[in-house]
This record gives sequence, structure tokens and C-alpha cells, in this order.
Amino acid sequence: MTQTIPAPSPVVLERGFVLASAIAAIVLGIIALIWPGATLLTVALLFGAYLVVSGIFRLVLAFTSDRLSTGLRWLLGILGALIVAAGVIALANPAQSLLVLALVIGIGWIIEGVAQIVGGATGRTALPRWLAILSGAISLIGGIVVFFLPGLAIVTFVLFAGWILIAIGVATLFSLPPKAAKSSDAAPAEAPAAS
Repeated sequence: MTQTIPAPSPVVLERGFVLASAIAAIVLGIIALIWPGATLLTVALLFGAYLVVSGIFRLVLAFTSDRLSTGLRWLLGILGALIVAAGVIALANPAQSLLVLALVIGIGWIIEGVAQIVGGATGRTALPRWLAILSGAISLIGGIVVFFLPGLAIVTFVLFAGWILIAIGVATLFSLPPKAAKSSDAAPAEAPAAS
């Protein structure tokens, strides 16, 4: 006679997933705080690998797509080759790729800040005008700081991300679903007979 093992309940699976993700967030946050250099190296290598894969995808699309025009296929192929080259350079020199990443973030914040300030000044914003101008000014200042101090900015990003991961992990632990009741515990007690 074979004994069948019942499948775990969805609550047990959900609780296990939530617990695992909370512990992973806390561990990754602690690693980022203890070894920011190793974390930055990992980020740089992942950034380089992403660029290589993204470039290869564009190259494959340029060579295999019959729905794109010839000009667009050439553009996609050249862009793909440039992205692959950037990825290889990033993998060969991770420290430089981190500085480039920080500079791109800084430039993005500067552009976003200017756009928000202009939107607030002209009234073309969904936010109240003063809030758009204030957030634009903060973004602009942050972008300038990142642009002129990219090394310090990228280390600060990692340390901040480490604290955020720890906070998310702890908050996730507080959101664990309750343990599933055992089938013997879940059976309702019999009500006394009415007389």
C-alpha cells in the first residue's frame, strides 16, 4: 500500500516564499553594508553582462528580422555592436563602468530637474507648481553632486540600498501570513444540542 503525501497548502508555500524573500533582502542588505566594494564590483559586472546580452539581442534582431526596413536593420546592428563593445569594456574595467553609470544617473537627474522646474514655472505639471519646482531643484542639485562626485555617489547609493534592503526584509517579516491550522485543529467544535 503506497502512502501519498499531501501537497503543502498554499498558505505554507506563501509563508515560505515571504520568509525566504525577507531573509534574502536582509542578507543582501548586510552584504552591501559590510562589503560595499565587492557589491559595487558585482553591480559593475552585472551592468557589463547586461550590455553584452542587450547588444547581442539587437544584433540578432538586425540579422534575422524581415519586418524591419533595411535602414532600421543597419541602425539596430550598429547600435547592437556598440552596446556589445561597451559591455566588453565595462567587463574589462568594472571601476570605470561604475563611474560611467554614476555619470549617466547624474545627467538623468539634471535633465529631470530642469524639466520639472520648467514644468512648475510654466504650470505644465500634474503636481502643484511649488512642489514641481522644489522637486526639480532637489533633482538638479542631486544630479550636479553625482556628476562632480561620481565615486562618492555610487558608494552612497550602495550603502543606502543596503539599509533599504534590510528595512524591506524586516517589514516583510512582519507581513508573514499566519500559520495554517492543522486539520485536527481546524475542525469546528460540535454545538450542544438545543433542547
